[in-house]
Amino acid sequence: MTTNRRILLARRPQGQVQEEDLRFVEEPLAPLQDGHVRFRNRYISLDPATRGWMDDKASYMQPIPIDGVMLSAGVAEVIESKLDGWEKGDIVSALFGWEEYPTLNAQQLKMGRRAGKYALPLSYELGVLGGNGLTAYIGLHKIGQPKAGETVVVSAASGGVGSIVGQLAKLHGCRVVGITGGAEKARRLIDELGFDAVVDYKEGNLYQDLRAACPSGVDVYFDNVGGEILDTVLTRINVHARVVLCGAISQINEETLPPGPKNYIRLLARRARMEGFITLDYAREWVEISDKIAAHVLDGDIRVLEEVVDGIEAIPNAFARLFRGEKIGKLVVKVS
Repeated sequence: MTTNRRILLARRPQGQVQEEDLRFVEEPLAPLQDGHVRFRNRYISLDPATRGWMDDKASYMQPIPIDGVMLSAGVAEVIESKLDGWEKGDIVSALFGWEEYPTLNAQQLKMGRRAGKYALPLSYELGVLGGNGLTAYIGLHKIGQPKAGETVVVSAASGGVGSIVGQLAKLHGCRVVGITGGAEKARRLIDELGFDAVVDYKEGNLYQDLRAACPSGVDVYFDNVGGEILDTVLTRINVHARVVLCGAISQINEETLPPGPKNYIRLLARRARMEGFITLDYAREWVEISDKIAAHVLDGDIRVLEEVVDGIEAIPNAFARLFRGEKIGKLVVKVS
């Protein structure tokens, strides 16, 4: 272990992410400094949010600099420590670089958490037990506040977040309708995850199909995509509906933002609420929420959709696929 393979940001993406936006390098490992911990990356999470960090725009995260290492959530094992409280063999989930041997200091580790305590695959720490599960639970229960018997609609329903939202809503006694693209994704949502109905936005008529799937209207809409789908769902919301703004992947690669929703006035007419959130605001509850979700997974009440690709060299292609909708469930990379 003398070299470290890393993936750097080669250039700011122009629209759709290209593999050429990333650069693969192999660099010598420097001696570990006092107050730092060196890890061996085990799994790296690939998430739409990382695309936003590649732009030179203000956000809740600082932009990744050109020639800076790409970042996302990861699960890694301590291989060397010069920081009290961290020992060789410890497993942690934190924000890591896309590299084989990341190094973090005490400040960076404050946002990490001990991992591997559940009798579940370690990759789940990045999905159902990590950011995806936390996002789904917090967005649905803290912002959406569903009641048994209500209709919950979720877009990007076959993704890492949407697939968990739907199952949590079913556990809460709700009628669940997923919006997804493609017959195979729709089939798996019904057959494997127990959704009550699915609207395939790539086929048929979105408005008519949504109306047929939600004859009693929409009480909670968990929005992962924005754009036309958000605009269409707004036409079906009930009085006092809650619209949860989680993401807008439909416009994440756009250099010029499209016009806002045309049907936003429905919020007024229906006395409804539309609210965004980030999981960092609920950091004190992360452990408790993850424990609840882990219990559901262990009991078989929540099923996990996951795709694992092998090797750090597979990241550029896999990351580009993320924005083409060419995956089902959580996408992670097995590094070692």
